[in-house]
Amino acid sequence: MRVEHARMHAKHRGHEAMHAEMVLILIATLVVAQLLLVQWKQRHPRSYNMVTLFQMWVVPLYFTVKLHWWRFLVIWILFSAVTAFVTFRATRKPLVQTTPRLVYKWFLLIYKISYATGIVGYMAVMFTLFGLNLLFKIKPEDAMDFGISLLFYGLYYGVLERDFAEMCADYMASTIGFYSESGMPTKHLSDSVCAVCGQQIFVDVSEEGIIENTYRLSCNHVFHEFCIRGWCIVGKKQTCPYCKEKVDLKRMFSNPWERPHVMYGQLLDWLRYLVAWQPVIIGVVQGINYILGLE
Repeated sequence: MRVEHARMHAKHRGHEAMHAEMVLILIATLVVAQLLLVQWKQRHPRSYNMVTLFQMWVVPLYFTVKLHWWRFLVIWILFSAVTAFVTFRATRKPLVQTTPRLVYKWFLLIYKISYATGIVGYMAVMFTLFGLNLLFKIKPEDAMDFGISLLFYGLYYGVLERDFAEMCADYMASTIGFYSESGMPTKHLSDSVCAVCGQQIFVDVSEEGIIENTYRLSCNHVFHEFCIRGWCIVGKKQTCPYCKEKVDLKRMFSNPWERPHVMYGQLLDWLRYLVAWQPVIIGVVQGINYILGLE
């Protein structure tokens, strides 16, 4: 017994120092990666967003096929097919008049579904932690799996939807001509035209519309209420589509029941880093450890 104990100690001798080196490598890689990503995002936002979107779309697919999560794969294929069609419509020139509404309706629908799914998943997890699942005779592991799955679905598709929506919003607004990502717009905006969809505004700001209201930003530019809400919430833009003045989201969403949507969008932006770049960083760390002979 003592001989085996001595052999085990001899085998693992020096592992404390090696583990310390691995921790230092992990911390250093995280810091350097974060600095590089921030610089990349600030200097080349378009390429950063495209690469991040591609990784958000492909990385979970790899784990899905590897772990045989067929239910997720089916939903992923359906989402990808419809989103590919919507994105194709949004990037065509000339832009069909009905396309902006189609794009915002699709992504707003996914946004609301992901929001509701995430809330239900979170409640299921909390109910399981407090033991309320036992009232319905549901096993803790089943209840927790159900909650975590819904939470993952809601957050993942919420992040993916916002990235695709932002890309489509940029393409459509640039094609219409009242928006330019850098520089001045190519068209002059009339008070009777919505800069997001390029269509006429028939309802005055002071009037109550039958189908839709008109909204005026603090910069005095007016838009269809559905369009500017889609631009800010779904397309995650916080500036006027025409003059790029900062949009006061608190003023726009004065209803307290609508403000959680803004906070939920900010949460999704933070989670994008974890889903898209965290696996890459961990892979880099493992590669460095392998090269240095650390196990």
